[in-house]
Amino acid sequence: MSERPLLPILGQDVRERSDAARNRKALLEAAQRLVDHCGVESVTMDAVAEAAGVGKGTVFRRFRTRSGLMAALLDQFEADWQASVIGGPPPLGPGAPPRERLLAFGRSRLEQNLRGAALIRAASTAAPARNYAVYSFAATHLRYLLDQLDVAGDIALLSTALMAPLEVVILEQQIEIEGMDVERIAAGWEDLAERIIARRRS
Repeated sequence: MSERPLLPILGQDVRERSDAARNRKALLEAAQRLVDHCGVESVTMDAVAEAAGVGKGTVFRRFRTRSGLMAALLDQFEADWQASVIGGPPPLGPGAPPRERLLAFGRSRLEQNLRGAALIRAASTAAPARNYAVYSFAATHLRYLLDQLDVAGDIALLSTALMAPLEVVILEQQIEIEGMDVERIAAGWEDLAERIIARRRS
């Protein structure tokens, strides 16, 4: 996959003024500290304002809603993961054979979605385009790897089949309701991936 900039998950203005960017960074750092200490569910706009040493109005002007704040945190969370795919160490990043990168992608995305599940839920109403941007990046990467492996069939639909089991709603169903553990889910995903890549173009 060719090198390219990270997807603008929330469509933020890349020409943001330096002082506005600093303020945004300070607010997000304060919010992240609260998430790490208290959990996503406990973070309020008031708490973020107090932790950042600003008025609550500043937080609302910057992010509009709590969902908007959570979406901005999720944006950074996803951008860090995208960076590891684009330029991080192998096998998730470049430099490993495509089969190894594919298997590394599955486990990494599974773990990423489980780590970010609470943020994903909290941000779900803020930026509908965000879900598409995140999905598009991951799906494009999968399509690239499947193409590198000369997989037969409809690559777009096959990548969708590989993405679906890694979605938060599916993972939580399997873990919380069906009682599966993460290792079983990861092994099942790898089995699915191996079955797909076994069919090569003639």
